[in-house]
Amino acid sequence: MAHEHADLHDPETDPLATYVLEPDDVRPLLARAVAGPGHATHAARAPFTGAPIAAVPLATPADVPAAARRARAAQRLWAARPLRERTALLLRVHDLLLERQSDVLDLLQVETGKARTHAWEEVGDVANAARWHALRAPRLLAPRRVRGLVPGFTSVRVHRHPHGVVGVVTPWNYPLSLGLGDALTAVVAGNAVLLRADPQTALTLLWAAELLADAGAPEDLVQVLVGGPDVGMALLEHVDHAAFTGSTASGRVFAARAGELGVPVTLELGGKNAMYVADDVDVEAAAAAAVRACFGSAGQVCAGIERLYVHEDVREAFVAAFVRRTAALRLGAGLDYRSDMGSLASAEQLARVVEHVEDAVGHGALVLTGGAQRPDLGPYFYEPTVLVEVPRDARAFGEETFGPVVAVHPVASDDEAVAAVNDSAYGLVAAVWSADLRRARSLAARVRAGAVVVNETHHTLWGSVGAPIGGVGASGYGRRHGREGLWATTWEQAVVVQRGVHAGRGLGMAELHGLGTEVWPRVLTRALELQRALRLP
Repeated sequence: MAHEHADLHDPETDPLATYVLEPDDVRPLLARAVAGPGHATHAARAPFTGAPIAAVPLATPADVPAAARRARAAQRLWAARPLRERTALLLRVHDLLLERQSDVLDLLQVETGKARTHAWEEVGDVANAARWHALRAPRLLAPRRVRGLVPGFTSVRVHRHPHGVVGVVTPWNYPLSLGLGDALTAVVAGNAVLLRADPQTALTLLWAAELLADAGAPEDLVQVLVGGPDVGMALLEHVDHAAFTGSTASGRVFAARAGELGVPVTLELGGKNAMYVADDVDVEAAAAAAVRACFGSAGQVCAGIERLYVHEDVREAFVAAFVRRTAALRLGAGLDYRSDMGSLASAEQLARVVEHVEDAVGHGALVLTGGAQRPDLGPYFYEPTVLVEVPRDARAFGEETFGPVVAVHPVASDDEAVAAVNDSAYGLVAAVWSADLRRARSLAARVRAGAVVVNETHHTLWGSVGAPIGGVGASGYGRRHGREGLWATTWEQAVVVQRGVHAGRGLGMAELHGLGTEVWPRVLTRALELQRALRLP
């Protein structure tokens, strides 16, 4: 779209009529999709209206080998370029993304149904991450020295090399953040990327591919294949590393196949994230944050909160504030900033949310606010919903809902809260609220989650790009962001050099072995004892 983009918001017409794109508006984007001749197409439906958006060419597993060959050819040339050229690309992406944000914000809203403020979070995230990686990569990818066997004689340097071709399997809920964001991390390390886009949000990622091209990315360095799970699985046979974001069930299948092929993977999977509200909080501040954490992107975010554990001493005040703020959220469809929450993304998402709420109520739960569909706003709208008295045998108690539904549970102590938060197979993100930061940090250290946020929401975690993000247990393994996320797209090589051997006066293994099979172990034993005494690592 870049310069010749569709004007998706025409105030002179019915706004809902503008959510269907004409073929000529998106033809330049569709041309970027990797698909063979005679390909099938898929027209995702706009969540705001239920109408088809645009017919996007679908890739098949048969399209993957040729795309991988092109990616390998592009990667060899890209990895040979100076690192400063790769970081400069990220900075140009940063600038162009902010300059053209209105285009992609429209696409994000049309394809996901999220409110514009939540769509902007994706733009801000990718720009923030692009800048961080561009400025930090030179230090993080530089060779580093480590101590050798014989100090002064053995030198060791550890080098990082790009894997080669990285496969990125991205879901529909955060296509720009999880698709373009992961691609940029791999690219700055010297990799090429095969990016499998979900058909629901394919246009956003095809727009991202055009942005990369305009920023100067070589042809075929990042290719977008639109398709289902079969395409994602096919990538594993042709890549050197893969990053998967999606459900726990799908991620386990993906990881099993990767294990058979010997392909290293990082997985960010599901979550049933919890927040604990201690008895010393400012209930209004905590309630306001809880609303943001629970209902951002209509709850369709893996780091969102679905379980609230509130100390019984402040439960009544907190729940009153939380319900009041939740009920005041403005729901709506519109390519502007007037709505606080948008739509669910699809009929399937709506059905899951309805099922979880009805099941909880059927098991005795109470709805304090919400709990209803809003067809007057659009086909997939559902009110932000607060439940209490949700029993353990209700699906919403332990299963990920992935919608605007949260259950509030009272607890009598910090210990009970920690036990309840940890009572889950998942372990992605958690939050702790307390006026006593020492207490909060202590509680956070006891929580089994890949990240714990104190006195805020996951937004501050995600925005802290230097911090690694990832889960434990059923929430996956590996990390994105931080040095760990960058290093995951590389492999390490140790180069060990022994000095003085050719001069005949070194301390190489040949000289040590020349002392005799009984003497050299005693020499090394003494050397180890000396290093221990000197506290040399």
